Amino acid sequence: MSNFDIKDINLAEGGRRRIEWAEHEMPVLRMIRERFEKEKPLKGVRLSACLHVTTETANLARTLVAGGADLVLTASNPLSTQDDVAAALVNQFEVPVFAIKGENNVTYYKHIAAALDHKPHMTMDDGADLVSTIHKERRELLPGIIGGTEETTTGVIRLRAMAADGMLEFPVMAVNDAMTKHFFDNRYGTGQSTVDGIVRATNILLAGKNFVVSGYGWCGRGLASRARGMGALVIVTEVDPLKALEAVMDGFQVMPMEKAARIGDIFVTLTGDINVVDRHHFEAMKDNAIVANSGHFNVEINIPALKELSKGEPKLVRPFVEQYELKDGRHINLLGEGRLINLAAAEGHPASVMDMSFANQALAAEYMVKNAGKLEKRVYSVPADIDAEIARIKLEAMGVKIDTLTEEQVKYLNSWEEGT
Repeated sequence: MSNFDIKDINLAEGGRRRIEWAEHEMPVLRMIRERFEKEKPLKGVRLSACLHVTTETANLARTLVAGGADLVLTASNPLSTQDDVAAALVNQFEVPVFAIKGENNVTYYKHIAAALDHKPHMTMDDGADLVSTIHKERRELLPGIIGGTEETTTGVIRLRAMAADGMLEFPVMAVNDAMTKHFFDNRYGTGQSTVDGIVRATNILLAGKNFVVSGYGWCGRGLASRARGMGALVIVTEVDPLKALEAVMDGFQVMPMEKAARIGDIFVTLTGDINVVDRHHFEAMKDNAIVANSGHFNVEINIPALKELSKGEPKLVRPFVEQYELKDGRHINLLGEGRLINLAAAEGHPASVMDMSFANQALAAEYMVKNAGKLEKRVYSVPADIDAEIARIKLEAMGVKIDTLTEEQVKYLNSWEEGT
């Protein structure tokens, strides 16, 4: 196989070992792969995937190929690629990969184009870059596409905006909206891996620090909980009154970012919006404040404004820590170029939680193929029966048993005649 672009094919053996290690923690996906190998539900389907190239994604790739898919994989973030995994996918599993950790924007979009040159029947996105590029620049591909899937909150927001404007030209399944994805992946996965990335990048003690979490969605909830567990004094900033109220009831301080900027030691954005940490926030921050992002795109932090406030170029004081010296002598430390810190400086979510997220991706792809031509051009939720089946398999793999309703209980729950 010659059509790929990775850092070093000689890293493949180490990547294979790490992929197999992750597989031990992914029993749901493994069971799906065993069925896919027999049934080949994706046979003949050209599939272009734009995902974080990690050990967990590699096991999803193996599952899709086992199901018969003709797969090409590219990175969904310039800093999230694990180069040994990319090498193993190419060398050991014959999956064309276009991804190099640290690639610049030109290379990143060249890789997106390479994935689309595959002329996919289906897209699989983590941030909607494939879908948006197809609609903006590669519209000749639209007639051949039966549908797509989307992994992230940010991507689903973009796709729903496209659908609302009447611009979405094929159906997409919002994998992120599945309970077995966002309820676990976003909360437990993002919570743990974000703390992991910050600690790896900085080696600072979180206990006693004012830790500002911007956004109290599922990702923010998870991070706030884990930061508090490490002894941090957690502050939440929000724009949604219900989420802000929930954060208060969960025992966190809630205040505007303008106030939090003056007292925070560590700031992490998880909102999916732009300029959450803005110029006037930088102007109010303490010397040596740490700023990181765990949302999909680096636009949550106004990096151009930070550069304008600074003297010259930032200094790389540690791997993934750029120190900006402001004109008044204060320092702001930006982690991972403002990109996903849990993937830039660490390994992303643990395999156990990605097991459910990627099970949703695999089964959503199967659903799209089975229903090709029947779906409208809009964003669909993962069917409840798929969500429930993934949860059931996960519990079974964990050795956890639950109760089942008796016939009497089923009758009671479905009756309006019986009451108190």
